[in-house]
Amino acid sequence: MRLGLNLGYWRAGKGAETLALAKEADTLGYSVVWVAEAYGSDAATVLSWIAAQTSSVDIGSAVLQIPARTPAATAMTAATLDTLSGGRFRLGLGVSGPQVSEGWHGVRFTAPLGRTREYVDIVRMALRRERVGYAGEHFQLPLPDGPGKALALTMHPVRERIPTYLAAIGPRNLELTGEIADGWLPVFFSPEHAATQLDHVAAGAARAGRTLADLDVAPTVPLVPGDDWTVCADSVRAYAALYLGGMGSRDKNFYNRLAVRMGFADAAAEVQERYLAKDYEGAMAAVPLEFLDATSLLGPVERIAERMTAFAEAGVTTLSVLPFVAPENAPAALRTALEALEKAGVA
Repeated sequence: MRLGLNLGYWRAGKGAETLALAKEADTLGYSVVWVAEAYGSDAATVLSWIAAQTSSVDIGSAVLQIPARTPAATAMTAATLDTLSGGRFRLGLGVSGPQVSEGWHGVRFTAPLGRTREYVDIVRMALRRERVGYAGEHFQLPLPDGPGKALALTMHPVRERIPTYLAAIGPRNLELTGEIADGWLPVFFSPEHAATQLDHVAAGAARAGRTLADLDVAPTVPLVPGDDWTVCADSVRAYAALYLGGMGSRDKNFYNRLAVRMGFADAAAEVQERYLAKDYEGAMAAVPLEFLDATSLLGPVERIAERMTAFAEAGVTTLSVLPFVAPENAPAALRTALEALEKAGVA
């Protein structure tokens, strides 16, 4: 199991701290640095900035939003980032959610599975520098009733096949990930609750003549080192409450549904009810300590090492940490995670 770092969203005024943490991960031998996007900073620009100032760590999008770019635009971005970084780019993709897709990008949130399959097909076709002609249900290139013609990417990427990851939560999306992707980007991954999810991924992989061993299982996991793990857990409450309570509408919150499938139905309902009522403190308090512990790395280095062993035994191959500590303590947190990995003996 390798370590990764998820930097989340870039925020104005935090650039120096973000870059310093990416450089620390590079120095420590971390496998990959991931960057996210929603409806603020875009991931590609931040990744190019990090790539220019690191030497060996991979850079990855977790994720580029499918509704934000045409497949051809994503292929252009992936080829450019892979070239600028010397072959270090990992392409993470996700469909986002209906609020962002339709409200921000103006793209209907319909048939996400079919759109994702066709999207990945076209991106890979473009990166192979084939002439892109595609007659799908959701994408048609060139358009059949106009002057467009099939074109090929004019630049030569460092690699013909850039590793493609999917952010998937629901059962059918997990099967699609196993079938077509090189890696899976889970969130709120718990070793104790992951077997069913991985069964879906494995079923999809089997359809393509593959196994789980052919995929990189790369969850992002909150990291809070400290003496008392229960106190450390409080640092993750706002993050968990936002996703379980506020990421989506009352009837379409994929993270809340995941918590339900993990056995936290009553708590998930209370968190969402309080969050949507703008009782944010109440929503944070309603997140079960057991849920935070199951999906995070909390406490002394020895305890973190034990949890890392559990993640590795559950099938994780890249454990990407997301430090929830003061910026000045984040580099030390990365070193603690590396120490814990060595103690766990699963590297």
